[in-house]
Amino acid sequence: YVAYARKYVHPKLSPAATQKLKQFYLELRQGHRAVDSTPITTRQLEALVRLAEARARAELREVVTESDADNVIEIMKYSLFQTYEDEEGMMDFGRSQMGTGTSRASDMKRFVERLHKISEETYNNMFTYDMLLRTATEMNLRFSSFQDVIDKLNNQSYLLKKGPRSYQLATF
Repeated sequence: YVAYARKYVHPKLSPAATQKLKQFYLELRQGHRAVDSTPITTRQLEALVRLAEARARAELREVVTESDADNVIEIMKYSLFQTYEDEEGMMDFGRSQMGTGTSRASDMKRFVERLHKISEETYNNMFTYDMLLRTATEMNLRFSSFQDVIDKLNNQSYLLKKGPRSYQLATF
């Protein structure tokens, strides 16, 4: 069943599904423009589209319906709620995925800002892992696992992994 669906079923978004996903994505982008919040990027939109297509594919349909879009929007909302819920049960998009500590979030923000400054000075937004580590060390930043920090910056689209131990600083 799964092999058949993968091989023969290639759903396309219906206009209604496209509109639903687009509207939800634009609402997310509009609501989370704070400098210190986790960015909402095209990766989230692409994820919504892939999830909607997968839902239609699971039912062997060639068209992604508005219902599929509604379902994946609920999944995304649940995921965001789990990530950004504060201690009082409210949504706080200023919370970083790095953890809830403000000093750690502040360190991450300063680190990314320093990378942007280096990029502007050198006209180069490519960094090796060693360059990133050296920058963090020069700034006296201490992380329990620097690789985890780099992975999280990659997941949040601040850094884009371009190869083994090679990263590109994203520009926003």
